[in-house]
Amino acid sequence: MEAAFQDGKEEVLQAWYMDDSEEDQRLPHHREPKEFISLGKLKELGIVSWRLNPDDYENDGNLKKIREARGYSYMDICDVCPEKLPNYEAKLKSFFEEHLHTDEEIRYCLEGSGYFDARDKSDRWIRIAVKKGGMIVLPAGIYHRFTLDTNNYIKAMRLFVGEPVWTPFNRPHDDLPARKAYLETFVQNELGGPAVEAQ
Repeated sequence: MEAAFQDGKEEVLQAWYMDDSEEDQRLPHHREPKEFISLGKLKELGIVSWRLNPDDYENDGNLKKIREARGYSYMDICDVCPEKLPNYEAKLKSFFEEHLHTDEEIRYCLEGSGYFDARDKSDRWIRIAVKKGGMIVLPAGIYHRFTLDTNNYIKAMRLFVGEPVWTPFNRPHDDLPARKAYLETFVQNELGGPAVEAQ
């Protein structure tokens, strides 16, 4: 399945363990030596992903199937870059605060690129690089954050089940039902829980 994330020779989704450096959040933050993580390992954390065709997303049958199967009735498109996002620096800083949501976070990269960071079962940061064509779903209750990379631009489709609720709950919020359900399903189960298979 990992080959599905190759676009020619370029991967549209890659993941690795992060270093502990306080340098610019937009840098890759690889460990030395680099420590990559498979898409299968991400699935064990409840994170699923697809490679889709961003150049024809309006007519993409695969995207339509995913939306129908997972109930993603809401859709909008947002540009995150200095020219188009009001209060850009403050917004980017708030996106990078560690938080969770009580619903899934679904992002489909139509142009540009960015990083989604999520915690593994041992609370270590995993950096997930998403490029044009990559779609990622972070499960409700997982602690995560987002930042642009040094290109400072992403155009992303946001999907949601029903009316969107974008409320972030900054860590710690371990008392929320969504957090408890996440821990029960993906962390406390030694096998990683029943991660949903990507198409």
